[in-house]
Amino acid sequence: MPTTDTSDTADTTDTAGTTDTAGTARAPGAGAAPPGAPRRLTPRLLLVLVLLLAAQFMLAVDFSILNVALPVIGEGLGFPLAHLQWVATAFALCAAGFTLLFGRLADLFGRRRIFLGGLAVLGAASLIGGLAQSPEVLIVARVLQGLATAAVTPAGLSLLTTSFPEGPLRERALGLNGALMSAGFTTGAVLGGVLTDLFSWRWAFFVNVPVAVLVLVAAPIVIKESRPASRPRLDVPGAVSVTLGLLAVVFGLTQAGEHGWGTAEALVPLAAGGLLLVVFHLVELRSDAPLVPPAVLGRRTVAWGNVAGLIAFLTETSLVFLLTLYLQNVLGFSPLAAGLSFGVLGAGTVVGGSIAPRIIGRIGARSALVTGGLVQAVFTVALLGLGDDRSWMWLLLAATFAGGVGNMLVIVGFMITATSGLPDHEQGLATGLATMTQQVGITMGTPIMSAIATSAITGTSASAVLGGLKAAIAVNAALVLLGVLTSLLFLRERALRRRR
Repeated sequence: MPTTDTSDTADTTDTAGTTDTAGTARAPGAGAAPPGAPRRLTPRLLLVLVLLLAAQFMLAVDFSILNVALPVIGEGLGFPLAHLQWVATAFALCAAGFTLLFGRLADLFGRRRIFLGGLAVLGAASLIGGLAQSPEVLIVARVLQGLATAAVTPAGLSLLTTSFPEGPLRERALGLNGALMSAGFTTGAVLGGVLTDLFSWRWAFFVNVPVAVLVLVAAPIVIKESRPASRPRLDVPGAVSVTLGLLAVVFGLTQAGEHGWGTAEALVPLAAGGLLLVVFHLVELRSDAPLVPPAVLGRRTVAWGNVAGLIAFLTETSLVFLLTLYLQNVLGFSPLAAGLSFGVLGAGTVVGGSIAPRIIGRIGARSALVTGGLVQAVFTVALLGLGDDRSWMWLLLAATFAGGVGNMLVIVGFMITATSGLPDHEQGLATGLATMTQQVGITMGTPIMSAIATSAITGTSASAVLGGLKAAIAVNAALVLLGVLTSLLFLRERALRRRR
């Protein structure tokens, strides 16, 4: 699933950004470089760019590289189907819950220091995961990978923006960062299939190690330390309560898929998670330096724009999980063939990303959210026509391509909407919230759809598995339509046009 580039939420420099039609954070006067700033890439800046982009691309790949390998991992380590999504969820949950906290830690202790520390943890965790002989060790490795991602992502993006001056060089760097991260999710699915089929699923972990070592060796030489002028306070209670709340909710959803939605095993953790999220909201109301400022959330464009983004990331990334099970457990495809099949979805996101700014410039962000959501919903519904033999591959490929175009249109529209209607000094907070929204969506989608699918599967045959997957696909399409409805009812196009 493509991601979007954002600025560091904790950066407290005086020049806050506005947003262009592509949703990229820009500082006032970003169209021209300040006096004395380099106008071309020097050899050192080029090396800085390569190192930071390599790290960010690797992180994006990690979100999806194990998706197509999940059935093979389940067989090799003894994961039951109902628990299999924890391989992905353990990673994404930590990445979502701790991103804003690590962004603040980078401001306190140095962005390069946090960046390098996170990369070291990522390399070690990848080695542990590749050598794992039990489900418990594998999950620990994925937790550590998620924590490392939460540290490296905001610190790396801050280093990128502080290494390049405002103007064309920074815009070029951010554009390349966004393009590579958008391609990373699909590349992960393809690469995971190739490595699993030709070698072993363990190489989906091992591939990170040489990249992490290379960046760790070169980065201290060419990348300078960076800190903002003023250091914000840490909101540890907020980070702890939201992370524990999300963990409880995800665990409850997993239990619902295994035991049923009305059982105590599901309802108790779901209730505890809801209570913890309420505690998080109360903490934010009283915190001097909240992770998610309530005043920013009170703005219509921020609140409902993030709802649209949450649904966009939740539905498309979880659809990849469902279709992975369809391709391998129903059609009997190898991990390599399943991974390559998602290259068509990747092509759709590339097309959607290339045309989205022009479409939004013509019809507006709200109309783009609605149009993209309708396209995604229509072609998600089309997947309900899939059968249990390979003659239906044409439908899967066509629907995922067109759905990817629509989903990317929603994502670009979400970034513009969620950062509209704000004064300049709140732009960093808005883009930080958008980052958390995308990661929470990625985190929640797979367990929700897995719970729905597993609860609807009535047997072990291919047709029984397909029936459960179709139930989850139908819910997926309904959620996309809910996003369209909220955009229609609660967003105002005139306000958005005035802000651009």
